[in-house]
Amino acid sequence: MEPLSHRGLPRLSWIDTLYSNFNYGADEYDAEGNEEPKALPEGSETMPYIDESPTMSPQLSARGQDSGDGVSPTPTDGLGTGGERDAGKGLEMRKLVLSGFLASEEIYINQLEALLLPMKPLKATATTSQPVLTLQQIETIFYKIQDIYEIHKEFYDSLCPKVQQWDSNVTMGHLFQKLASQLGVYKAFVDNYKIALETAEKCSQSNYQFQKISEELKVKGPKDSKESHTSVTMEALLYKPIDRVTRSTLVLHDLLKHTPADHPDYPLLQDALRISQNFLSSINEDIDPRRTAVTTPKGETRQLVKDGFLVELSEGSRKLRHVFLFTDVLLCAKLKKTAVGKHQQYDCKWYVPLADLVFPSPEESEHCPQVHVIPDHELEDMKMKISAIKSEVQKEKANKGQSRAIERLKKKMFENEFWLLLNSPAIPFRIHNRNGKSYLFLLSSDYERSEWREAIQRLQKKDLQAFVLSSVELQVLTGSCFKLRTVHNIPVTSNKDDDESPGLYGFLHVIVHSAKGFKQSANLYCTLEVDSFGYFVSKAKTRVFRDTTEPQWNEEFEIELEGSQSLRILCYEKCYDKTKLNKDNNEIVDKIMGKGQIQLDPQAVQTKNWHMDVIEMNGIKVEFSMKFTSRDMSLKRTPSKKQTGVFGVKISVVTKRERSKVPYIVRQCVEEVEKRGIEEVGIYRISGVATDIQALKAVFDANNKDILVMLSDMDINAIAGTLKLYFRELPEPLLTDRLYPAFMEGIALSDPAAKENCMMHLLRSLPDPNLITFLFLLEHLKRVAEKEPINKMSLHNLATVFGPTLLRPSEGESKAHLTLASDIWSHDVMAQVRAGYWRGSPACLGNLLLLVGWDKLGGGSSSLL
Repeated sequence: MEPLSHRGLPRLSWIDTLYSNFNYGADEYDAEGNEEPKALPEGSETMPYIDESPTMSPQLSARGQDSGDGVSPTPTDGLGTGGERDAGKGLEMRKLVLSGFLASEEIYINQLEALLLPMKPLKATATTSQPVLTLQQIETIFYKIQDIYEIHKEFYDSLCPKVQQWDSNVTMGHLFQKLASQLGVYKAFVDNYKIALETAEKCSQSNYQFQKISEELKVKGPKDSKESHTSVTMEALLYKPIDRVTRSTLVLHDLLKHTPADHPDYPLLQDALRISQNFLSSINEDIDPRRTAVTTPKGETRQLVKDGFLVELSEGSRKLRHVFLFTDVLLCAKLKKTAVGKHQQYDCKWYVPLADLVFPSPEESEHCPQVHVIPDHELEDMKMKISAIKSEVQKEKANKGQSRAIERLKKKMFENEFWLLLNSPAIPFRIHNRNGKSYLFLLSSDYERSEWREAIQRLQKKDLQAFVLSSVELQVLTGSCFKLRTVHNIPVTSNKDDDESPGLYGFLHVIVHSAKGFKQSANLYCTLEVDSFGYFVSKAKTRVFRDTTEPQWNEEFEIELEGSQSLRILCYEKCYDKTKLNKDNNEIVDKIMGKGQIQLDPQAVQTKNWHMDVIEMNGIKVEFSMKFTSRDMSLKRTPSKKQTGVFGVKISVVTKRERSKVPYIVRQCVEEVEKRGIEEVGIYRISGVATDIQALKAVFDANNKDILVMLSDMDINAIAGTLKLYFRELPEPLLTDRLYPAFMEGIALSDPAAKENCMMHLLRSLPDPNLITFLFLLEHLKRVAEKEPINKMSLHNLATVFGPTLLRPSEGESKAHLTLASDIWSHDVMAQVRAGYWRGSPACLGNLLLLVGWDKLGGGSSSLL
């Protein structure tokens, strides 16, 4: 059987259209990257092919010719004219696009039906004495076809009546959004595609009966077609699902062009397009092998498998590189600086033939350069700066400011985001050339590192030979990188178009329920990653479930989102072998058993109800639930209706009832953290399990006698989370609504002495329970910060965690600002919200720690009392 690109499948211009659309906004790509469509040899097509232009179908073109109604076969031309943008024309154009898509959808469903037709009889014979194929072979060849068929049949049945009864009130964006949300099935199909083809080929060669079946599958013609059936090969039909994803993406482009921005379908179609484009980006090497190939001077084909931006530690400094993985070589390059108007080119920094590439073990990697980790507070400060600039940009746009001022702000934001992208990664990805040279990349995500490692290892399973590229060969290979690259822009938010989704800001609540599909017992746990500021970061980790094939974690986490669009789940097998542990704290030696990613669909998660989902990864299924809470809702203080508890009850009421100066819950949580958690990395920053926190909340509210026993057995991050929750749920912040404006004025003072006097005066103005509890907390945070070399929690980190909880305005004062800031939060909120009513919250706590804690708390709190 011939390779995919030479199998008589139609190689048409939709690929070029797809990539010119998909890479919209890429610098000079249209001039450099699109290949000319190649004419097919006569008679090479194995089946009649539907015109893949987004607004065409056999019915539409026939109607245009027969009726003489003047419907253009390419109605996307001339979209810029004012006449075509009126409501009537836009409505008609949307109907034309949908009618064409519906016609091709009918043909696609018929193709899937034809593919499924032999599956049942093949399964029936599999259990007989003379099977045509084994059940395993059938499962491999027809993997996910039934699921794909059911998805599209449901989509067609829902869309068809809407198009037939077309008017201005018809909405269908939710149907496309649902279709896009089910692309995970396609990912599973694509991952299995090559194996399915190889299995079908082997079975055809070894079984004449199956060969006859696979060579002539009958595809039913459309309802209005004169042809009742067409003969198609199984191989050609197996390619159709890959083909279909690109068609759907193109149609979404066209629908958006003809959908007014204020139409209810517009945001849904936008979201569906974003999900589809992200999906296409992840499988582009499987969609069009031709586009990712380069021919060497010797006439050999070298294919691009993967590329992306990585941070390399070179000669002691961090450098942003564009790394290209070809079928036999890994090439590290940087983009050359070129004069305006000149074509951009890459400069090769180094390359390693895959036959010579090895991954050093943790003990061997000690000889590699050590990773210098940037302090967290520096990264947090930079995020605040970026958010402040974003706020200024939005204000300029709202006030219709000068474009020059906006561009200047955007340039500054890009510089800061670039610094963050360069300095935030800390997970080492080490590769070694057998000839002696080693290289070190730094990544922010273990998911990403695993993807690179797995892609290289898959290629290394082939019979690869070592080689040395001549200067001409290296020049040709490096020159091809600009045309072949699939990642065009540095992953920073300032590179996003204005109409792109800003992502979600707030809290994502995730319950990791269970996992199935492990072949043998192991010690298993999961981690959760979300994207933020253009890169992914690990946010939560389940406990280790020991010696099992079906772990039942049922753990809930609260994850802060900062413009996030994706959630990743990684499943690990815990390594307890101390000989494999690396001295480098950032080295992860646990084995990844599976990994998966889902898009955070705003429509799906922004509900009060839990949304249950399953991620499939390497035969493993992880079940989880999630829901989203905007930041302003999560911090809304709701007084407790029952005054017998401690959560949501005024601190003065609790201390009076307990006859204590500091609430019992605060004393006990602080004591437990200092006893066994003060050296815990990320204490107060890493989320505790939400179910554990709620359990502690319940026993403190009930004043249960088993509190101390429960505390001693509980995970320390859950105890830290309980303390934070207590302060967050106070009906009034610890530093009081009344004094908030005065604190803000004090922070604004420029003279250090005046600022200190003001802060001291304000602290003395607090009610006794508030002041004593605040000082008690400060003394604790001082002791935590003293352990920064071990726990990585600096003064700035602690201020960022506790500041917004301890000092914030009243509901009345903040209402207008909350409306202005909407759901945006975290470090983006530091600009959107803190620039208004939150300005200085973390800084204020930091100032108080500096002004009060360091010089006065050492000798006790008497100076304030």
